[in-house]
Amino acid sequence: MEELICLAALLVFVYGLVSALAARSPITAPMVFVAVGVLASPLAFDLFEAEVDSEGVQLIAEITLILILFSDASTIDLRRLGKDFGTPLRLLAIGLPLTMILGTLVALPLFPGISPWWIALMAFVLSPTDAALGQAVVTSERVPPPVRDAIGVESGLNDGIALPPILACLAAVAAAPGTRLDFSYWSHFALKQMAYGPLAGAVVGWGGGLLIDQCARRRWMAPVFQRLASISLAILSYSLAEQLGGNGFIAAFFGGLMLGARTPVVRERIQEFGEAEGQQLSLFVFLVFGMVMVPAIWRYWDAAAWVYALLSLTLIRMLPVALCLWGSQLSLPTVGFIGWFGPRGIASILYTLMVLGKVGPAGHERVFSVIGLTVLISVLLHGLSAVPLSTWYGRHAWRKTGNATDR
Repeated sequence: MEELICLAALLVFVYGLVSALAARSPITAPMVFVAVGVLASPLAFDLFEAEVDSEGVQLIAEITLILILFSDASTIDLRRLGKDFGTPLRLLAIGLPLTMILGTLVALPLFPGISPWWIALMAFVLSPTDAALGQAVVTSERVPPPVRDAIGVESGLNDGIALPPILACLAAVAAAPGTRLDFSYWSHFALKQMAYGPLAGAVVGWGGGLLIDQCARRRWMAPVFQRLASISLAILSYSLAEQLGGNGFIAAFFGGLMLGARTPVVRERIQEFGEAEGQQLSLFVFLVFGMVMVPAIWRYWDAAAWVYALLSLTLIRMLPVALCLWGSQLSLPTVGFIGWFGPRGIASILYTLMVLGKVGPAGHERVFSVIGLTVLISVLLHGLSAVPLSTWYGRHAWRKTGNATDR
């Protein structure tokens, strides 16, 4: 693990030297880190032993997702979002369930012999979009703010919303044969997750941000601790929600969304530090993914795996988006843009590690291989398309409306 951390540190430094140049190119940091991971793995130069403590990596992936959700949400303008919350609401309330259902139905004939619960689990793990891989689009000034907000809110909340059904499927596949799933329990569990998560996050984010603001104005709080507060508030939001029985990932997002700090310089410090740390940790996760997960699953990539992975990133994602946005008055390019930018990454990796920790890989290699292949293709395709498509779409939106509202 020490050698792996050193490699990650070296990569962050080297990539950072040319990061501004890379930002203007189709080559993204996750692509570089996954590629280096594969090259250092037994599939290529075999520079490191591909043995990493899954619990340790799972913990890093959890903290990564928490920080990214918090920092991304803190950049969203609540007043602007309040004027156009219909799009993310449609994506979450209609688009996400449709994606889960369609993903399951498409997988059933492609993978005969695999338990329907495992099929559903695979589809559910691949349903949340990734805030880290979508960052290039969400932060692009070329993309109209309402569209950026819709993609950001969707990727921020669908991780948490997908977790209860994922856990229900995990309980079903881990249960003894003949055991029936208690749907009333899981329904109650999901309701608690959806209710207490936003509440806990809003309380911590608003109250903590307000305290930071007041203390910073009185010069009680040094700038370095204002920056460190991003980690504290994100983790506290998560922890409080989990203690109450709520969803910690949703809480982390709401903590950033409801951040009470209003002084621009203070808010900027909180956002920048959270974004930097989240980026660093996410790149470590992608490095481990390329070095450990890809070598373990590549031999199971048959034709069915490739077909499903490509369908998961296209039809299974884009058709539900088109259906849920029907009648929203968004233009066809906007619907296509939102539908395409549904990358799979940190959340899918995290939930895969969670399942591996519970049931292990033995006998379920094909399921894990499909998830890994989908993430790998997403890193490549969404990375390559982020800059050019954002530029093209931004020009379309401005040319059509003159004010980039895409209405």
